[in-house]
Amino acid sequence: MAEVKKSMSPLSGLRVLGVTVYLAGPFAMMNLARLGADCVKVEMPGVGDPSRGNGPFASPDGYVETQESEKHLSTRFLKRAQGLKSVTLNLKDPKGLEMFMELAKKSDVLVENLSPGAMKRLGLGYEEVVKVNPGIIYTSISGYGQSGPHSHRKAHDPQIQGMSGLMDINGSESEPPTRVGFYIGDLVTPLFACYSVLAALREKDRTGHGQYLDVSMMDSLTSLMFMENLEEAIMYGEPLRQGNNSRGGPMGLYHTKDGDITLTVASDDQWNRLAKALEAPDLMVNPKFSTFIERNRNVVEARAEVQRLLDRYTRSEAIELLEENKVPCGLVRTVPEVIEDSHFWDRGTLQPMKSSAFSDAVPGIASGFPVHFSGGELPQSKGAPMLGEHNHEIYHDVLGISSEDLEEYERNGII
Repeated sequence: MAEVKKSMSPLSGLRVLGVTVYLAGPFAMMNLARLGADCVKVEMPGVGDPSRGNGPFASPDGYVETQESEKHLSTRFLKRAQGLKSVTLNLKDPKGLEMFMELAKKSDVLVENLSPGAMKRLGLGYEEVVKVNPGIIYTSISGYGQSGPHSHRKAHDPQIQGMSGLMDINGSESEPPTRVGFYIGDLVTPLFACYSVLAALREKDRTGHGQYLDVSMMDSLTSLMFMENLEEAIMYGEPLRQGNNSRGGPMGLYHTKDGDITLTVASDDQWNRLAKALEAPDLMVNPKFSTFIERNRNVVEARAEVQRLLDRYTRSEAIELLEENKVPCGLVRTVPEVIEDSHFWDRGTLQPMKSSAFSDAVPGIASGFPVHFSGGELPQSKGAPMLGEHNHEIYHDVLGISSEDLEEYERNGII
């Protein structure tokens, strides 16, 4: 008899209302939806989130360059809107504003990532919403925050990586500052937003009061960067950019006959185990390398010596020797190698990409939630929604608007 798996939906009953576009805001909503929250994404009638227009577009038969029907959804949108509900609403129309406020009354959390001040200009800022729902957790995600000398600047992830200082420490010493290869600001910041929302909800449980959360992409990245030990660079003028290496010697990337590996050698004990693994006992007694301090002073020579020894091995041979001797190491894998690793599919880290427009998965790969709960499995997403897919469900079932009125609102461009 097959085992019945337990399920859990820890944020069930929580309604999140979102005016979110592109990546940061939608990703925050998506992560709350993964935990069971009812996340309603408000989109412009006939247009929707701008990322809906960015191809390629997915269909059950593969990818197409142009959006041939409303069921062909952008792969970008599919990845960042899993489990969300889509309603269309013209926020510049008086009736649309009225309907939004009615939704806000019935919501626990509001998430927006428009430019600072945009929601206020629409009449939907925190000051307006809190009047109709004092307990709301109103969350604004922006590039530079709602206050401060940079708050007026327009920004997407590349500008934030540059302004936060991240690019200055990323890349090789001899090369220009380098952007991290994925939208780290757009993805890390929403995670700060999500657990801050949960903290604010916990505080509301204790006090009965909602609050406003001002979440800044630049602040998020800068706070993480300064968790690292930058003091020696500031004090001694050492270069911030270390490329694939680390200041502690000789950690970093090394080449083998058929690929690259990474090593971490952060103590004398690990250095001695490395010497044993590579059959090089002289490394243990050489005064240039015998202590952590001396290895750091002579890190270029230490790296060169380790590289010379690793030149003899293939990637798998080197990893086997190093692991046998308990030296922290790992393969530097290609993206195709990662995709083919059953570890990620067994654990649900990688999942088939879904669209609510189709019963079967569409070509492509989506990310799953990377945390496992012993209490049960999290809700399974039906995929990303079509534009306005949930208009009737939300407006009729939640706000009590009749089908006839909704048809009129659609004709008038309100929804």
